[in-house]
Amino acid sequence: MQITLAQLAGREGDIDHNLSRALECLQRHGAPGSLMIFPETHLTGFAEPGHVTDRALTLDGPELGALIDASRERDTALAIGLLERDGERVFNTTVLITPERGLTLRYRKTHLWPDERDLVTPGDDLSCAEWRGRRLGLLICYDLEFPEPARALAQMGTDLLVVTNGNMDPYGPVHARAAQARAQENQCFLAMTNRVGEGAGLRFAGESALVAPCGEVRFRAGRAEGVTRLTLDETELTAARRDYHYLRDRRLPLAGHAEETALGRVWRLP
Repeated sequence: MQITLAQLAGREGDIDHNLSRALECLQRHGAPGSLMIFPETHLTGFAEPGHVTDRALTLDGPELGALIDASRERDTALAIGLLERDGERVFNTTVLITPERGLTLRYRKTHLWPDERDLVTPGDDLSCAEWRGRRLGLLICYDLEFPEPARALAQMGTDLLVVTNGNMDPYGPVHARAAQARAQENQCFLAMTNRVGEGAGLRFAGESALVAPCGEVRFRAGRAEGVTRLTLDETELTAARRDYHYLRDRRLPLAGHAEETALGRVWRLP
């Protein structure tokens, strides 16, 4: 399986610009059967005081429609973040778009960073779906710092943890360490695309990465914009789980339960 990490800068509230960058990446770098991963809230930029609903998009709007069309044209799946408006509420959301199904997964960030807790609503479930023989699970930024979300996705059979990230200085090393831990303890791949540049009063840390199921880093980007295509060696999944299997060997259960829904398999929080 091939993945592409689209480590880009974004502009708060400039949806036309952010969408055009994403579409350009898909046209130039989309490969048949591959998955392209963009940063957290790439389409809209972050919520800020006084700028929440004016930046939020609905999932049935023309922006996602354009990405669905591009996905089908290039035969490329993509994970991309946005502020999602649903009635009176706004969520920090990442969607998985596939050529076959269009909008395949919607994940609303469950662990909100302190600065966004008064601006957006937290989600209540974790989402994964199968695409072309592999199960993909979605996480967003601060979710990565907690073991439970990744474990819930692994418990539902996830082979690849997909992290859309908007991590900023000075916390780059925190996510570098957490990414290795989440991959190793769940014996699955982890692919993370972080934002670069400046915005919303922050300087973003970059360092997008691919981590193997053994916890070893297979690729780490720098702090500049860049689009990198990588290949997952799926024999590493079998090798990591050959001598011991953490999910089978653990003795403490995880709170919550799994459900099948129209938008993938979800883990409902208690």
